[in-house]
Amino acid sequence: MLDGGLKVTERIQGVVVAALEEINLTREEKIPTDQVLDLCLYGDSGVFESMYLVAFLSLVEENIEDEFGTEVSLTSEKAVSRRVSPFSSVRRLIGFIEEELELVGVRG
Repeated sequence: MLDGGLKVTERIQGVVVAALEEINLTREEKIPTDQVLDLCLYGDSGVFESMYLVAFLSLVEENIEDEFGTEVSLTSEKAVSRRVSPFSSVRRLIGFIEEELELVGVRG
């Protein structure tokens, strides 16, 4: 475990929540962050339309680089071509980010 005992998954969740909270600063209708793991990001019941999703993912990428010191692309062909989209929920997004970080040697 790194960073004061937090697991990588918890650190990723913190990064995602921080990005959502930053997005909320500019939104009239706030995105709930209390039950964040089951939050639907994109799709019929998602909180983002496509352009806002891209902005959110860019913010998450920046936060990941700050937190872990490495770059991860969330809009790669690998991400967008999955049968189950990593953007369907925060839980799936965290899982995808964790997989990508493991590929560059970040484990937890």
